[in-house]
Amino acid sequence: MSEVVNVIVAFAVIVFIFRWVTSGSESNGERSPSDILGFRPKNVTQEMVTTISNMFPDVPADNIRYDLLRTGSVELTTNKLLERGFLDAPPAAYFTLYPRQQATQRPPVAVTGNTNASASTSAVKKQQASLIARYKLEERVQKGETVEEEKVGGKAVWEDSAEKREASLKERKAQMILAARQRFLAQQKEAEAKKAAEASS
Repeated sequence: MSEVVNVIVAFAVIVFIFRWVTSGSESNGERSPSDILGFRPKNVTQEMVTTISNMFPDVPADNIRYDLLRTGSVELTTNKLLERGFLDAPPAAYFTLYPRQQATQRPPVAVTGNTNASASTSAVKKQQASLIARYKLEERVQKGETVEEEKVGGKAVWEDSAEKREASLKERKAQMILAARQRFLAQQKEAEAKKAAEASS
């Protein structure tokens, strides 16, 4: 009888140890986004990604989303782009949480009856207006100043004094903002022309 009790107790101990080990490995497998990314991600909407993507179409959407997860602000990410000219690529662990976005999945800038499209367009306009006001570019916009895309974001020349370096950085920011505005207006004009052509046909 005592042997049967010993066998039952031993079996119960083995089952307990097995369940404890497997539950520990499962909990380790379910890592939180903070553990995977190395920081606590902010709340990011697709509209935020689209807003920056429309102003800077050459920057991959994944780079934009990754930076927004850090900053949580369209303005901070835009300023970083204007100052550095690029955004860091996300690490491989990022793609375990957010599947890689293809360039074709990026919603086009178009003036349609869709509420979401018009909302994102108005958000872009609002963001651009605030940047133009912030960097006091209203006069240059009214004059219709155009910026050559090839010269924007190139390698800066190291100036002699701090004042000249600051002025050079300020001018580079202004050119990038004006170039982004040019691209946006060109895309909007193209979308309107396409819509008018479809309506007439």
